[in-house]
Formats: sequence, C-alpha cells, structure tokens
Amino acid sequence: MWFLAQIYIPLCGGVLLGVVASALLGWLGKRSPRRASWQARTPLALGRFLFWLGVPGSLIHFLRQTDLSGGVWMAPIMAWVTFAIAFGLAWGWLQVSGQPWPRATKGIFLLSSMVGNTGYIGYPIVLLLPQLGTAYFGWAVFYDLLGTVFGAYGVGAMIGAYYGQGVGQGRSLSPWRQSLNALVRAPTFPAFALGLLLRPVPFPGWLDLGLQGFAWSMVMLSLVLMGMRLQQLRSWQNLRPALMSTLIRMAIAPVIIGVLLTLLGWQGAPRLVIILQSAMPAAFANLVLAETFDLDRDLAVTCLGVSSALLLVTLPLWLGLFPV
Repeated sequence: MWFLAQIYIPLCGGVLLGVVASALLGWLGKRSPRRASWQARTPLALGRFLFWLGVPGSLIHFLRQTDLSGGVWMAPIMAWVTFAIAFGLAWGWLQVSGQPWPRATKGIFLLSSMVGNTGYIGYPIVLLLPQLGTAYFGWAVFYDLLGTVFGAYGVGAMIGAYYGQGVGQGRSLSPWRQSLNALVRAPTFPAFALGLLLRPVPFPGWLDLGLQGFAWSMVMLSLVLMGMRLQQLRSWQNLRPALMSTLIRMAIAPVIIGVLLTLLGWQGAPRLVIILQSAMPAAFANLVLAETFDLDRDLAVTCLGVSSALLLVTLPLWLGLFPV
C-alpha cells in the first residue's frame, strides 16, 4: 500500500493548504474591517473560476488522454444503480427506525445518502492513483456527468420538491426552474462534448504541455477549495443521522456495487473506478439543494463534514478489497 502516500500527500496537502488559507483570511479579516469579507468571498470566487473555466478546461485535456473503450458506458449505468440502492437503503432505514424527523430533515438525509462528490473529490482521487490515472479518467467523468450531475439536479430536485417546505415563496424562479437552469447552464457538458470532438485532433507539443500544467493545477485547486469550505463549516449537529447517512453512502452501497460488478464479471481498474466514485463523500450539491428547497441545512453541513473526514479511512479499504 506504499502508493497511498502518492495520493495522500497531494490530497491532504491540497486540503490542508485550503484550511490554512481560509484560517489566514479569517485572521486578516478580524484585524482589518476592509478584509472582513475576504474569507467568505475567496472560496466563492475560486468555486466560480473552477466551475466556469478550471474544471471544463481540465476535462478537455484529460479526455484527450483517457481510454474510452472497454464498456465505459457502464459507469453512468452503475451510477444510477448506486442512486437506487442508496435511496432504497436510506428510505428503508427511515421506515424501520421510525424517526420523528421533520420532512426537511428526511429529505436531506436521503439526498446525502445518494449524491456524492464525484467531481471535485472523485476526479483528483482517480487521477492521483497510480493504478488508475488519466487512462481511466473517462470512467470517472462518465460516472459524474451522466450519473451524479443528472441525478443531483434531476432525481435530487424531485426529492427536494417533495420534502421541501415553503418552496417557491418569495423567489423569482420556482425551485424546479432553478434546478433545471443549473443543469442546462453547467459548462461541463459542452466541455465534455468538445473534449470528445478534439480527441483525434493533434495538438502542438507546447499546447499539450500547457494544457497538462493547467489541468493538474485545477486538480490541486479543487482540493484547496475543499479545504477552504471544510474550514468554514460551523454546524456539527445531528451527528447520529449524519453517521447513518455516511454509512449508507460510503460503506454499504459501495460494497453492494462492488459485489454486483464482480458477479457481472467486471474486474480491475474499471471496477475500482466505479466503486471509488460510488463511495465519495456527500456532495456540495446537497447544500445547493437544501438552500433551493428549504431542507435541513444543518444536517446537510454535518453530513458533508463527517463524510469528508472519513474518506481517508475508507479509501484504503476499497483499494484493498478490490485490487487492480
């Protein structure tokens, strides 16, 4: 398991850098009123940059390097299977346990059990693992774009609308329209199409080298953004439901997916990519859905923090249980 150092050092280093940067911005804000907004505005600006330019640009480069043969379309199919399994487990636990939770809490519990951070965290992990890397990055992209993104703003919006309270009041757009707009405007889809179209086009060496440097810089910036957001989490209430949601999201559902893939004859790197994507921490999209549909924000934040902290524990388990 020596290769864990190859992923833990950049993974932890990027996240820790984000934590330190956010804490430093907070310290500067306390010393000068003019800088008070820096801590909140910096991750927002970084997130927008990654959303509109960083991640789409990285996709174009990495899609040119990755192998899209060998049944890559299995990835989004298994993403939807994972959603169904996680939803069934979470909904079943709610029925059996008889928790007297408000509808808003039940809604975010279901979403946090289903929707994982397969982009900002899933991409770097797949790229940094030496047994996966750019060769199998396409599997992670197909899982994320055709699975998680559509699942979050499609099925996730349906769940949010059903369990939300007071939705649509005082808003210029209905929650459904907001979710649809977020899905349609996502720049990753045109970048995905452009990356596929440019695969057979030869680039000059200097351009390929420049794109490679840009793409890997965006991978590290994604980890820095993750650290900044984690440092700013202030709500750690509802630990019990958060732990149960994380258990479903990062343990039970991935094990079922791993067994199912093995029974279907899938082995090696493709199986590992799908399992890792199915075992990612709760997605930041859940916070967006919680805000849009007026769900339980405190539980959404707690699930995000707990699941992110446990990633370093679960990652070596999947690498050991499903070796390449």
